[in-house]
Amino acid sequence: MAKETVEILIDGGKATPGPPLGPAIGPLGINMMQVVEEINRKTADFEGMKVPVKIIVDTDTRDFEVEVGTPPTTALIMDELKIEKGSQDPGMDKIADISMEQVLKIARMKFDALLSNDYKQAVKEIMGTCVSMGVTVNGKDPREVQREVDQGVYDDLLTS
Repeated sequence: MAKETVEILIDGGKATPGPPLGPAIGPLGINMMQVVEEINRKTADFEGMKVPVKIIVDTDTRDFEVEVGTPPTTALIMDELKIEKGSQDPGMDKIADISMEQVLKIARMKFDALLSNDYKQAVKEIMGTCVSMGVTVNGKDPREVQREVDQGVYDDLLTS
């Protein structure tokens, strides 16, 4: 049972049978279109971003498995807010505002890669990144919103 692993960086939702994917998995003898469709389905949420993808192929049975990594939290926040970079001085200079719904969306995308056990902790982790980028949450300092999460202000949003 020999397994071959191919790791590749793909534009989210835009994998094609051409390079860089085709030449990497072509010699393994698996159905290229099935792999492309699976990758595009799993990376659709990351459109416009480079996404690490791992294709694990059983060379005996020609079965394959696609594992999708997630872009860094900062990249997801920048993409969500359509900004180029974080603040040079996040303590003084606030460059953008993100809604709690957007924070939850990013937390859902990153959940498997985070240290959190639930979405309440996950959104707090994402807001921690917002602090270092100079991004406010719902018009407030992210640390203040983290305290509100602890107090249960957003429970109806986070438990649905």
